[in-house]
Amino acid sequence: MRVAVLQTNSRHFKDENIRVALELVERAAAAGADVAVLPECVDYMGPKEGGLAAAEPIPGPTSEAFAAKARELGIWLLAGSIREVSEDPGHTYNTSLLFNRQGELVAKYRKIHLFDVEITGNVSAQESATVSPGNEIVTAEIEGHTVGLAICYDLRFPELFRALTLRGAEILFLPAAFTLFTGKDHWEILIRARAIENQCFFVAANQTGKYEPDGANYGRSMIVDPWGTVLATAPDGIGMAIADLDFEQLKRIRRELPSVANRRPEVYAREAQAAVAD
Repeated sequence: MRVAVLQTNSRHFKDENIRVALELVERAAAAGADVAVLPECVDYMGPKEGGLAAAEPIPGPTSEAFAAKARELGIWLLAGSIREVSEDPGHTYNTSLLFNRQGELVAKYRKIHLFDVEITGNVSAQESATVSPGNEIVTAEIEGHTVGLAICYDLRFPELFRALTLRGAEILFLPAAFTLFTGKDHWEILIRARAIENQCFFVAANQTGKYEPDGANYGRSMIVDPWGTVLATAPDGIGMAIADLDFEQLKRIRRELPSVANRRPEVYAREAQAAVAD
């Protein structure tokens, strides 16, 4: 399976963001990719009020544009994440969409962990102020292989990726808008850790560059194998990285170093029960 991570610099011009994203999908298809993965917030990055205005129902114009491109090119497309209309006034969902080669929507994942952080003098964010959290763990099938869906800040919660792996995931997808400040220290090491501990391929498409009013994303979109080896990394700026996934390698690693199979969940269950009792 050939997979491409597509790196964008989405800003507050929604139509331009979608145009650039669709052009990158075309580049991926021309390079022989079976699957193309776009970043988080591929539709809009900018002031919060603009994000609320950018929200759409699904299906809607943006999701249909991605569906049509997947169908036209005959490619699987993970449309990063877009803003989906929420039932909660003043909020949207941060939603990832997976389309098959026929342009059919086969999976929809709403971001579970919202980015509420305050790193003094560097990062200030309260995603929950305008985004409703999702509550469902989502896997899907791509031509005989199970994939797990996550978005950006989810990367810091290993229990989500273990749950995806226990549901059979062989590939973990992460569209992201990982900040420049945290990304330079944490992005690669967390991706490689999630790949190693779950013995999965990890495919992470990140936003890059600055956006209004004062944000900046790290870029360095990457594809990592189940041994933790970085197979491909996107250069700085708008662009693409591509790699072939070898599932025989995955099977061999899981057979020779069966760390997931060697888990002892009953021990953790007792600890959790004790904590509740206390």
